Amino acid sequence: MKTRFHLSLKRVFWSLLVVTVLVAGIILGSHFWVKNEAHERCFETVSELPSADVALVLGCSPKIGSLENLFYRYRIQAAVELYKADKVRAFIVSGDNGSHHYDEPTAMKESLIAAGVPERNIYCDYAGFRTLDSVVRAQAIFDQKKFIVVSQRFHNERAVFLARRHGLEAVGLNARDVSRKTGLMTHLREYLARVNAVLDVTLLQTEPKFYGPKLIIQP
Repeated sequence: MKTRFHLSLKRVFWSLLVVTVLVAGIILGSHFWVKNEAHERCFETVSELPSADVALVLGCSPKIGSLENLFYRYRIQAAVELYKADKVRAFIVSGDNGSHHYDEPTAMKESLIAAGVPERNIYCDYAGFRTLDSVVRAQAIFDQKKFIVVSQRFHNERAVFLARRHGLEAVGLNARDVSRKTGLMTHLREYLARVNAVLDVTLLQTEPKFYGPKLIIQP
C-alpha cells in the first residue's frame, strides 16, 4: 500500500511539474513575443516619434475608488504633449462605456479639452472594451491605418503588437509609468493579457465586440 501511495504522489508531483513548466513557458513565450515585436516601436519622448494624423489614446478609469488613477493622468499628459509638439492633429479616445455611470472616452475627451485640445479634434470610440477592440476599430471605424498609440510602455507594446498583426502601422508614445508598488496588480495582469493577445491573433482570430458605421476624421 505504501509503495502504491508513494507512486501516486510521484505521478501527481511530475504531472504538476509538467503543467507548471508548460504554463510558465506559454506566459514567458507570449511576453517575449509581444515585447520583441513592439519594443523598438515604442518611444519614450515625443521628439523621437514620427508624426501621424491621429493618436489613439487608450482608456482607463480616471479614479480608482476615491483616489486619482495615475495611469490615466500620465496618459492625458502624454497626449497633450504630443498635440502641443504638433506631432498629431486629432485624437481617438477609446475606452469602455459599458453603462451610463462608466464612460472612459468622455472623461478623456473632457480632460483633453481642459488641457487646451480643441473639441473638434477629439473623436470618441465608446466600444473600446479591450485593447484589441480599440486597435482594430481605429481602422475599421475611423479608417486609420497609421497612428500613434498613447499609454504606458507595457500597454503600448501589446497594442502595437496587435496592430501589426492586423496589418496596421502603429507606434507608441510611452506615457510616464506608475511605480511598481502602486501599479503592481496592473503589471502582473499584463502577463496574462499578453497570453490573451497572442491567442487572439493566432488560434482565436478574435474580432471586436462591436463594429458600426464609419466615422470620418477631419484633422
